[in-house]
Amino acid sequence: MRRLALEAGDVIMEIYNSDDFDVRAKSDDSPVTAADEAADALISKGLRAAFPDVLLVTEEQADSHDLQADEFLIVDPLDGTKEFVLRRGDFTVNIAYVKDGSPIRGVVYAPYRERMFFTRADGQSVEEMGPFNKDAQGEVKEINVSTPDNDALMIVASKSHRDQATDDYINKYAVRDSRSAGSSLKFCLVATGEADIYPRVGRTMEWDTAAGHAVLNGAGGAVVRFDDHSPLTYGKPIYENPFFIAYAKGVDLKPA
Repeated sequence: MRRLALEAGDVIMEIYNSDDFDVRAKSDDSPVTAADEAADALISKGLRAAFPDVLLVTEEQADSHDLQADEFLIVDPLDGTKEFVLRRGDFTVNIAYVKDGSPIRGVVYAPYRERMFFTRADGQSVEEMGPFNKDAQGEVKEINVSTPDNDALMIVASKSHRDQATDDYINKYAVRDSRSAGSSLKFCLVATGEADIYPRVGRTMEWDTAAGHAVLNGAGGAVVRFDDHSPLTYGKPIYENPFFIAYAKGVDLKPA
């Protein structure tokens, strides 16, 4: 999964650095580019070879969205397409393995930012330091969530999807500072302790969140539903998420 994420990142950056690339609208009006499709083809081929008996769900293959299994791989080959199109850099490759509703392994690679996060076999999440060798893991450091100060929290929120409902919820907290980030990087910023809480009051799909959720779990954090603070689970109908909150344990969560 790590190697495929790195290979997909190379494909994505080649298109990102080109003079121009086409942007089309999908049926839900979300953008899709040649980079999404090329990365999806590369990752899908690799995962099907490595895990021939495991269901593969990817954003770009609509026929996979109606399939269900207790264990499955779920992929967003280019999370943050809007960031990619606007050349803002906050896009990621997301690959995750889900078992019994929980993302147990995940890789999040941000090729422009040159940051790589993944869960090890022992469940601990790490950040790998570049340069990234596709054939051999480099130096890694274990990552862990912050010990939050509920009188001075660091918030991270969506760069492209921040709205009044998000701000209204954030205003329930004592906030030291806030920052914006795109794609699944927001989960990783909570996982590394660079932020304490990431509330999402807006539509997301499981391929947007599973890899980042796995990384956050392995760093001692959690992701819960916005409405009742129960754990966010996976394998839901059409792989659609409710609103959610990703946070460092110790944050005093406010009601919706």
